Amino acid sequence: MKRVTGVLALAVLAFAGVSAGIFLPAGGAAPRAADGSATKVTVKASEFKYALSKKAAPRGVVVFTIVNNGKLPHDFKIAGKKSVLIKPGKSATLRVTIAKKGSFSFLCTVPGHARAGMKGVFAAR
Repeated sequence: MKRVTGVLALAVLAFAGVSAGIFLPAGGAAPRAADGSATKVTVKASEFKYALSKKAAPRGVVVFTIVNNGKLPHDFKIAGKKSVLIKPGKSATLRVTIAKKGSFSFLCTVPGHARAGMKGVFAAR
């Protein structure tokens, strides 16, 4: 009987928590905007620099749209995720989930490009 009472109590607490919206999805997913949308950031790449439309965003899903305005191929790497190699005049998107507050380094992984200046820091708050 104690076991049934305990299971029933847990079920009631779980229902109350879900109803109140206090539980996170499995894995403790990062928060999203109130409307469930992702933060969008445009990244303009050229030789040898990046220009980001935003240098910070709330934790959660961030969609980076990388536009290569340069004459050489470039890519974009941040938080362990990397875009495809983007040809001049082309663009690509990179969807990244940032779960923790902090600073995240980004760079171009083409040999020599980061050293030449294609790097920076993006903040999650």
